[in-house]
Amino acid sequence: MSFFTDLAHQYIDGEWKAGSGSWDIIDFNPYNGEKLASITVATANEIDQAYRSAERAQQTWGTTNPYARRLVFERALRIVEEREAEITEAIVAELGGTLVKAAFELHLAKEFLREAIHLALAPEGRILPSPDDTKENRLYRVPVGVVGVISPFNFPFLLSIKSVAPAIALGNAVVLKPHQNAPVLGGALVAKIFEEAGLPPGVLNVVITDIAEIGDALLEHPVPAVISFTGSDAVGRHVATVCAQHFKRCILELGGNSALIVLDDADIDYAVDAAVFSRFVHQGQVCMAANRILVDRSVLEEFTEKFVAKVKTLKVGDPASPETHIGPLINSSQAEGVSSLVTQTVQAGATALLHGGTEGNLVSPSILTDLPEDAPVLRQELFGPVALILPFDGEDDAVRIANDTPYGLSGAVHTGDTERGVRLARRVRTGMMHINDGTVHDEPIVPFGGEKHSGVGRLNGESTVEAFTSHRWISIQYGRSRFPF
Repeated sequence: MSFFTDLAHQYIDGEWKAGSGSWDIIDFNPYNGEKLASITVATANEIDQAYRSAERAQQTWGTTNPYARRLVFERALRIVEEREAEITEAIVAELGGTLVKAAFELHLAKEFLREAIHLALAPEGRILPSPDDTKENRLYRVPVGVVGVISPFNFPFLLSIKSVAPAIALGNAVVLKPHQNAPVLGGALVAKIFEEAGLPPGVLNVVITDIAEIGDALLEHPVPAVISFTGSDAVGRHVATVCAQHFKRCILELGGNSALIVLDDADIDYAVDAAVFSRFVHQGQVCMAANRILVDRSVLEEFTEKFVAKVKTLKVGDPASPETHIGPLINSSQAEGVSSLVTQTVQAGATALLHGGTEGNLVSPSILTDLPEDAPVLRQELFGPVALILPFDGEDDAVRIANDTPYGLSGAVHTGDTERGVRLARRVRTGMMHINDGTVHDEPIVPFGGEKHSGVGRLNGESTVEAFTSHRWISIQYGRSRFPF
């Protein structure tokens, strides 16, 4: 597809160029194996060029009138709106995303661009009192300077924009490294949109590469003050360690093992719908997905019967078909890993109400129950179409099971009593909890992030301002201070 080959380049200091590495990243369609593009990797030298370019450009961009900065995001939003059909096709081709997933990702990407328009004007200064009558304290909100952004493969267009757009709106420059399985949607396309929207050269740079080539050069470089990373907790731990060693701030949005809890007074049909979507949207490759479905034993039989029946209706196949609910996993390694995990869990004693097969990167849904309490699958992130149904006896038991995980990103509670749901939700150690809804949600002004191994820091709205700006205290002595020597 010319769409991909046209964008198969690095973008540094406003120029599209080839990387100077000795090997190529091959961008494949995960459904049919078609080669979309070949991109020569960037080296540590290009990483340095990108950061130095960002550092230079930020000095001007950071002092640009915010009313002028926001015009870039207005134009970027119009470009995305005009090219929705083309971007939708790219999501299907590069990610194996279904049309429903593509619409979901595009909707949120546009919402975050709209929020970036407002964020350009968000930073506010303050005047604070002083115990000295002749002194004035001014508190300025200033850009951090340069931000490094590392985005994942599952929602790359959205999650790149989610950090890139607000960081730039707040006066920073950015170096973006997309995941090697989504180099165009997560990187080059974002650069192209902002280039056409009139963003000055150097304010956004995109480097397409891999740690096998650059090691920790993206993290250790002296220019960036903040690293925003979205990905696995294993890699996130490394990112945090390196950032700490180099006195950099990091924002980590990591994995999840969310619980959707169905209480005894829930609307079962509605809870089934929410659980099916929360578990199987984008093949389960969602950090907020409902890995574990906790059901009160008094309604377990009814819920399970209806849940299994609905999952059996999900169509697995070509993500370009409007009838498809579940497309391919991103690559063969993911597909094989998920299939192997299901087999191992069943062999260890779990019951498979459905045991989905694998064809290429297509993995059909599995539903497991009767899991041993020490089953490893209960405490890890499942990045595939596998649902775990766990019975509980009363609210205390539900909270115990929900909290029995190293993760804490999202979750949901279904109940006929809203305040009962809120009381239970407040007992679950997680960053986000939704009453009578699914587990997969993101809104531009509501703090987004997790507890425990699910991340550090928050994004969205005021949290984004905190993430990508710093305070600067400037005091003015109108009188004369007295010094002891």
